[in-house]
Amino acid sequence: MELDLLNVGDIAPAFSTMNHKGHVCSLSDFKNQNIVMWFFPKANTPGWIVQGKGFRDEFKKYQDKGYTIVGVSADSPEKQKKFVDKFDFPFIMLCDESHEMLIAYKAWALKKFMGREYMGILRITYLINKDGIIEEVFDKVKTKSHANDVLCKIT
Repeated sequence: MELDLLNVGDIAPAFSTMNHKGHVCSLSDFKNQNIVMWFFPKANTPGWIVQGKGFRDEFKKYQDKGYTIVGVSADSPEKQKKFVDKFDFPFIMLCDESHEMLIAYKAWALKKFMGREYMGILRITYLINKDGIIEEVFDKVKTKSHANDVLCKIT
């Protein structure tokens, strides 16, 4: 199945959604910052935990390279906060319960599992530069190595 994602060179869509602390967060809050924006299906699942720990463990290296890490799912702020606290994640987690941001970033799509089709969140990551332009798209995510895989692409 061919994925219809944002492409390198596209302008990152504006958004306004809650973060894990219950505050409204918008793309403009990250003005003049490079962003690693990773989308994941659901909090507290094995893949999410492994992927999140990877970004946590490499967090300082991302900071040193001038990148802010932002995770995004459709979970509630309460659920996200619980797991951010549990695993000591130092980055922002966005909570798009309405799916508006997920749709804008083409992370909400038709998925297939065991012969069943349903709408869900794709495990994708975008690198967004300081000007709000997509620099890199990661659509083949290996949860165990993803944080390092992305870090290796950052110059």
